[in-house]
Amino acid sequence: MKYAIIILLSFLSLSFEAISQENNSDLRTADKIRIKEAYLLSEKFGGKIWQGWESIPFPVLFITDSAEYLIGHSKPSSDFKSTGYDPLLNTEIFSRKRVFQKNLLATFPAVNNISTVVVGNTENTGRSSISWIITLLHEHFHQYQYSDADYNKSVSELDLSGGDSTGMWMLNYPFPYENPEITEQYRQLTNAAYDAAFSSDANFRVYFEKYSTERNKYKNLLSEKDYRYFSFQIWQEGLAKHTELKFLELMAEESYETRDPEIKLLTDYISYSEQYQKLLDNIKENSKALDPGKAKRVCFYYLGALEGIILERNNPGWREKYMSRKFYIEDYFK
Repeated sequence: MKYAIIILLSFLSLSFEAISQENNSDLRTADKIRIKEAYLLSEKFGGKIWQGWESIPFPVLFITDSAEYLIGHSKPSSDFKSTGYDPLLNTEIFSRKRVFQKNLLATFPAVNNISTVVVGNTENTGRSSISWIITLLHEHFHQYQYSDADYNKSVSELDLSGGDSTGMWMLNYPFPYENPEITEQYRQLTNAAYDAAFSSDANFRVYFEKYSTERNKYKNLLSEKDYRYFSFQIWQEGLAKHTELKFLELMAEESYETRDPEIKLLTDYISYSEQYQKLLDNIKENSKALDPGKAKRVCFYYLGALEGIILERNNPGWREKYMSRKFYIEDYFK
């Protein structure tokens, strides 16, 4: 029996090696395993982080080189055709010829006005398997944000679109990233946020006060409108990045690896504890290293991740205010 198991595992390992070499135009078994794992992690850990997470639908539009596959979607549009029931994902899958760019990692109402995670495969997005899975959870957090009944109204009241109804203003808003004075104060803020996030418990209050001071200085340099945009990006993208870290932190605390042994057969598999450390190191490095003039709004992902850590330390119950008092995270510290 032992040798039969070894032979079987060797065969599966070779099969997964072959999967990684298949043409990207198909929905491969390895792709389905990654998607399944994101669903499993969302189900097991999401509700421990965000109240009501379990009730949020998680449709995915998976993009390959030539096709798109719609998974977990309640209302496929007429251009999608059923490929049948998939026993691995436990759902019916629909497909059509590729419409979107194949390296997308985004969430928007892509099909029949339903919020959908639109994502390319690991090769086209340049992500390893575990990083790709955690990114799906980041995008599902956006579905959680968008599900709030007041989300669209609240965003509209920020008055930042400049007449753009496509939502592209969220990416292209003319924030003064290259203003030397603002950039210098941003560096002071990120340094202070870093120190507060990773200080010892004994020194946290001192570093927190320094961080609060530098944040107020940064706010005072910005116009009221620019500060609204900054606050929106921290709330929406920065705390989404922090949610990635929180998922991995919970997995590390519980020594969780996976309920699905197939994920370990992927050729680039690493443990979730390793991925937690990689993401934490990435946040530490990029929060200080990124130049706002070059990285633009991506800087706010990393500052927001630091601020999420600070929120956890200062007020562990801060998530209770997240939907009711949107965008201004300084309100959550109280």
